[in-house]
Amino acid sequence: MSLELEEIKYPIRKEMELFEQKFRKSMQSTVPLLDRIMHYIVKRKGKQMRPMFVFLTAGMTGEIVESTYRASSLIELLHTATLVHDDVVDDSNLRRGFFSINALWKNKIAVLVGDYLLSRGLLLSVEHEEFQLLKIVSTAVRKMSEGELLQIEKARKLDITEEVYYEIITAKTASLIASCCATGASSVGANQEMVQRMHDFGENVGIAFQIKDDLFDYEQTEQTGKPRGIDIKEHKMTLPVIYTLQNVSKDDKKFIINTVKSYSEDKVRVEKVINLVMQTGGLDYARKAMYDYQQRAFNLLEGIPDSTYKQSLMNLVRFTTERNH
Repeated sequence: MSLELEEIKYPIRKEMELFEQKFRKSMQSTVPLLDRIMHYIVKRKGKQMRPMFVFLTAGMTGEIVESTYRASSLIELLHTATLVHDDVVDDSNLRRGFFSINALWKNKIAVLVGDYLLSRGLLLSVEHEEFQLLKIVSTAVRKMSEGELLQIEKARKLDITEEVYYEIITAKTASLIASCCATGASSVGANQEMVQRMHDFGENVGIAFQIKDDLFDYEQTEQTGKPRGIDIKEHKMTLPVIYTLQNVSKDDKKFIINTVKSYSEDKVRVEKVINLVMQTGGLDYARKAMYDYQQRAFNLLEGIPDSTYKQSLMNLVRFTTERNH
């Protein structure tokens, strides 16, 4: 974890340590194979930005309580379940530099592990009658599934407009960050208006986060850890490409669509598409959109009293758009 993220985490450092203990406990199983896999999942944890969004929003809108820990665990359990299932769907062998569950234990076990994580999240909510938290997070999981399926459907035809692109990323990426912020506020007893406001805040952050991810596709691999042109190879129509298609000649448009559709493994063609996107201003356009959504998120925090939580939350939003990995 970068020093910058450690600084952002400072107001909630004790809560995050306690959360890790509670999260590990929530994943325990009496089945040795499952327990071994859960241990592996915990060991390869990422930046833990989602629990940070939960705790910082909770601290900003009220006082962190036991329910906040459950909200964070619920988010992480369901998020981890979707990642395990995603790796199966994408036939991916690596996740954050580690072998994926399906790479080590095969697809059948990976699907069952994802199901187990989902059930642990549902039971955690039901056992403590946290129905509002369950409703927020279950809605996010539904939207994430719809977003993935919409993207798959559109990838076949490549008829993605900017409007459809935003529909996909709002469902696929932003809905989970929105649910982090909404559950954080809900867990401390914030009123429905504030819960909705925090949901909208998280949604704007999530859109900015995804646009930043799209921009990584045009940067060098050493910096980002993401292979250059991978979105094109996976037939994904991202914002820089969509903008470029609207602003190039008919021949160039045809070339880009054919490359994404049928020649995505051709390195020379992919590199030419990347150059076209850069020359046409696709990256500048996407970067401006990213900062617009970041500003929309900040606007939603106006009027909320200043605190170390609020300051760190704003810094976490900045980190999502300024990160290099």
